[in-house]
Amino acid sequence: MLLLTRIPVPSRCYINENDNERLYSWSVLFYPLVGLLIGLLLWLLQWGLSFISLPAHGMVEAVILLAAWVLVSGALHLDGLADSADAWLGGFGDRERTLEIMKDPRSGPAAVIILILLLLLKFSLLIHIDWTLLILAPVAGRTAAMILLATTQNVRRGGMAELLVKYLSLQSVFIVTLVVIALFVILVGKASLWLLLVFLFGYALRYMMIKRIGGLTGDTVGATVELVEAATLLVLI
Repeated sequence: MLLLTRIPVPSRCYINENDNERLYSWSVLFYPLVGLLIGLLLWLLQWGLSFISLPAHGMVEAVILLAAWVLVSGALHLDGLADSADAWLGGFGDRERTLEIMKDPRSGPAAVIILILLLLLKFSLLIHIDWTLLILAPVAGRTAAMILLATTQNVRRGGMAELLVKYLSLQSVFIVTLVVIALFVILVGKASLWLLLVFLFGYALRYMMIKRIGGLTGDTVGATVELVEAATLLVLI
């Protein structure tokens, strides 16, 4: 949960990567489930807000939902998106320069602009969103993170991401992905076919990572979560 949300969990549920690396890797398979939990929490908030007469034709509700969405993840993925945006613009196509900028905690103009645009897009989509999409978007984002980790080389050796996939099997990832697809089909029916566009978008992001830096970093995984969430909302709406 630490890498995905700020939802507190009992200390007995923690998995120390030094004690049980296999369990640590298997935790990646639960990323979509964490996304489902986030989606359900957002839906419950939306349901509660429906009993309150809010002004501005749903805009206030959209702001509250967006703020909750950001807070529940602790802006972890937004931070990754900001770092990736700065690195992609300031790296000038150079791998080492791009990775160096990603380590810089400061945010430049590219980071600010991309965050404003993404949050504006999510806000506009949340104004009249259906509850099913509110549940499914976080699932899609974290499923994308799971697939990315399982299929893409980690650039930084010896890091946490490398431990996460040490014992992760592609067969298990494939099975979990099928379950996620089934969930989409159940909730949105034929509209789930539009997810092919989201898949192509995610594949394009992965291709850009490999071409620029040779793989993934924690920041690019976070950026993928945010961008796939927004793409899922946009495509299904």
